[in-house]
Amino acid sequence: MLEGIRAVIFDLDGTLADSMWMWPKIDIEYLNRFQIQVPAGLHEAIEGMSFTETADYFRTAFFLPKTTEEIKQDWMDMAYDKYANEVPLKPGASEFLDELKQRSIKTGIATSNGRGLVEAVMHAQHLDDRIDAVRTACEVAKGKPSPDIYLKVSEDLRVAPKECLVFEDISMGILAGKNAGMKVCAVEDAFSMGQIEKKKALADYYILNYHDVLNNTYEHLR
Repeated sequence: MLEGIRAVIFDLDGTLADSMWMWPKIDIEYLNRFQIQVPAGLHEAIEGMSFTETADYFRTAFFLPKTTEEIKQDWMDMAYDKYANEVPLKPGASEFLDELKQRSIKTGIATSNGRGLVEAVMHAQHLDDRIDAVRTACEVAKGKPSPDIYLKVSEDLRVAPKECLVFEDISMGILAGKNAGMKVCAVEDAFSMGQIEKKKALADYYILNYHDVLNNTYEHLR
């Protein structure tokens, strides 16, 4: 999988960090503040959106009496402690990052999350010296499945897209990596179990966790 690869770029939530479990709870709690129930299909509607795009979607779809920036700050306040204290890396991720460093393969994070939460989990999991570049989708024109964020990280790393390998847990993220001209490895996550076949149809590889990469037991899809 790493043959000819000079940079590995990770999505954060559900891919590098085991954090997707908290967001449905936050959505329920937040909308309950306005006496609104979470509608069916919400998470499919916002999949791949940047933190800013998602907040703007909530503001307009639910007619919230808040600005987009206020909604983002509310979510940051609700999630920060969990990212700093309760969010672990996915199994094998730490060892894989160490392996990449030993091979002198550059590393990046391309996330739809807010930068404050990214920094919280990076500090907590000692990623600051193991990740070479970080970009959020709020810093580019469009969120996933547009390739913007992956192209921006590859530019930061000064590595051509064709020499980059992406790890992603959701379909829109996989599409973003493929649209950027990169190889993509789909990562299993409890939050996206219903997407397994779709993810496999889009990605180049599939793993249950990062031990599969280290042990060469991953699924080669194409």
